[in-house]
Amino acid sequence: MKVQKMNRPNEGIKCVVNTCHYYMSGDHCTAEMIEVQPKNAHSTQETDCATFMPEG
Repeated sequence: MKVQKMNRPNEGIKCVVNTCHYYMSGDHCTAEMIEVQPKNAHSTQETDCATFMPEG
């Protein structure tokens, strides 16, 4: 899933995954939106950020 990268942080999203293309220093996310999957998750451990894209 390719999402538009903003030049500023998306203030509604905190991200600590510093290997992500959308990561910004200070634990910010520059993705205009994120997608969290799967649909029928029952716990945090069952969820996954589908927006994650490795840097580079």
